[in-house]
Amino acid sequence: MEGSAEYEWLYGKGDRGGQGREPRQQRSRRAREAQDGATPEPTRVLPVQQPPPPLPPPMAPQLPRQPMPAREPRPRRPRRRLRFGLVKWVLLAWLVFLVVVPFYAWSKVDKVQAFPQGDRPAPQPGTTYLLVGSDSRDDLTPAERKELGTGGEVGQRTDTIMLLHTGSGPDLLMSIPRDSIVDIPDRGENKINAAYAFDGPKLLVQTLENETGIRIDHYVEIGLGGFVNVVDAVGGIEICPTEAMDDPLANLDIKKGCQPADGKVALGFARSRHTSGLGDIDRARHQREVVAAVGDKALSPWSVLNPLRYWNLNMAMPSFFTVSEGTNPLNMGRFALAMRASGGESGRTCGVPISDLAVNWDPDRSQRLFDLIAADDTGAIPDELCTPSGLPPGGGG
Repeated sequence: MEGSAEYEWLYGKGDRGGQGREPRQQRSRRAREAQDGATPEPTRVLPVQQPPPPLPPPMAPQLPRQPMPAREPRPRRPRRRLRFGLVKWVLLAWLVFLVVVPFYAWSKVDKVQAFPQGDRPAPQPGTTYLLVGSDSRDDLTPAERKELGTGGEVGQRTDTIMLLHTGSGPDLLMSIPRDSIVDIPDRGENKINAAYAFDGPKLLVQTLENETGIRIDHYVEIGLGGFVNVVDAVGGIEICPTEAMDDPLANLDIKKGCQPADGKVALGFARSRHTSGLGDIDRARHQREVVAAVGDKALSPWSVLNPLRYWNLNMAMPSFFTVSEGTNPLNMGRFALAMRASGGESGRTCGVPISDLAVNWDPDRSQRLFDLIAADDTGAIPDELCTPSGLPPGGGG
């Protein structure tokens, strides 16, 4: 029965009360396997299941984010506003100064009727200025005449006569020796500076227009005292004599080579004609050099940025210039630009073409040069017509 050995397969060995008894399905399977002679299947062990991870603590509820209050603009510092306002007013005052000073100075410049009535050359392309250096001592005191070495002569004469042409081609500055023999209307043949002595600018303009066929558009006269003032106003210029110059008549004693020159030295350099065998021809060359140097310094940026130089330069203008009626500050600005350019690589400087040291004009070469200037075709002027002395190439020019 239940305790018998043959029934141990059914009830389990030594098992009582059903304790330790295998499940019925397992016992049945074991019985069938015993009958079939198969090896019983080992008892399967279920894997141990790990407990699930603990849940995270609940998060605190998020409150809606409040918008940041708009930041009020920071008030500008009074000191910064004051500094900006001060700069603005300084710049405005500077602009007013730059504009007003030239017009104030221009109002004090002497104007003359320089153009004759009657037949004159027809208007021509480009613009031609007649630049005259007056040799008058009337505006100099005896002490100034002695210091500058001008002598005590009275009356009006010309030390310098130049034609400055500006237009579509290179700017050209041409010297005319004051001892040139020309036909002065109603006066006959004489030195050209005699035309100015006889009847001032009008007769000089008429004489030059008749001799050259070039129409003169503006007249500019420079006095001795004014010349010195302007050179000093621009801080002096540089001159480059090719030889030492010792001329007591011009109160001049300078060495060879480039060197700075104040107004007094520059005037002596421009007036001297007794230290060279070329005389008046060399003096005309020195005058062109000085005129170009003054134009270059007057138009340098420092002449505008330096208020003291700007004031002195403009205030020297009334003593420096006498101009023709109808000439305005714009015309004079172009004149200064042309003076500066004539001494540079893009400009031309010439003596009027002459045949000999007696400064007789070469009829063929001079007329060809005059025709090209009248046609505003300075770019076509060949070197043979434009030499420093006016002599043909190889003739000392």
